[in-house]
Amino acid sequence: MKKRRQPPSTQHTASQTQGDRLHFTFGAPEPVLQGRDLLDYLECWMNGRWYEPPISFPGLAKSFRAGTHHASAIFFKRNLLVSTFVPHRLLSREAFGRWALDFLTFGNGYLERHDSMLRRSLQLKPVLAKYVRRGADLDSYFQVLNWKEEHAFDPGTVFHLLEPDINQEVYGLPQYLGALQSAWLNESATLFRRKYYNNGSHAGFILYMTDPGQNEEDIDALQEAMKNAKGPGNFRNLFIYAPGGKKDGLQLIPVSEVAAKDDFFNIKNVSRDDLLAAHRIPPQLMGIVPSNAGGFGSITQAAEVYAINELAPLQRMFQQLNEWMGEEVVRFDSYALPISKP
Repeated sequence: MKKRRQPPSTQHTASQTQGDRLHFTFGAPEPVLQGRDLLDYLECWMNGRWYEPPISFPGLAKSFRAGTHHASAIFFKRNLLVSTFVPHRLLSREAFGRWALDFLTFGNGYLERHDSMLRRSLQLKPVLAKYVRRGADLDSYFQVLNWKEEHAFDPGTVFHLLEPDINQEVYGLPQYLGALQSAWLNESATLFRRKYYNNGSHAGFILYMTDPGQNEEDIDALQEAMKNAKGPGNFRNLFIYAPGGKKDGLQLIPVSEVAAKDDFFNIKNVSRDDLLAAHRIPPQLMGIVPSNAGGFGSITQAAEVYAINELAPLQRMFQQLNEWMGEEVVRFDSYALPISKP
């Protein structure tokens, strides 16, 4: 067998130059995905009684408020649906709002039908989609709060509204999954900037002193003053008196300027645009202030186009309940903007 040739060793060279090296230290290693690897799924795993979701529903719940525009877009759709919904004796406006919020967040919405002793429908109550699991026969449903606490719903009493997925037919998935990375990036940029200000690292610099006229007591006092410039009250000034000092004997080399120029605004704007594109909501309907002089165009036209292209299809999806119930429980008023008086 031919042996693989080993690369030449650099241990001797390193030991020779070790005394002449400059040593740098950086922060601790950080995980790349930060534990939010929600999008790495293949299929629904069945534990014997019910199917587990293809992605983490608790993770989707945590990501709900990860970005400002992500939760706001979902609430915007929910509010439009609720404002046009016509209440029914079986489904109140409040119950419909909870059902719609679950569907828009998780891609799954569940309603439990409560019947009387005479098998007459009394009420439709939403069930939190975060905890609902679908049985092995795909007709039974369970509410699983934790691995020890479960509740089996009566057969035929749960209506499941789902957003179809291309990889499996057990659970639905929300349409915004492709923009979750942008939502997390938006959140990370905000948290980084908050930590940057709270940490007080604005005084981060290298103070390069070569003036021999400074004594050790002055240097120690300056070091203590710089150390106290971190934390609350970090926007403080330092004064150094060096009579007879040489030019460039004391140099200030900024370091935190690199962190200050972290492209914060570009990250926020790009991630915001990704989220709005995923939710397909015009920016003027989200209350975003335009950065250009021309603005975003007519808000009235944007609202009308959005109602035709997005609101109407969503309303049709919720009306699938009518076929399951055998009566028109879900009904909507036409979306119309108020006519402004001249």
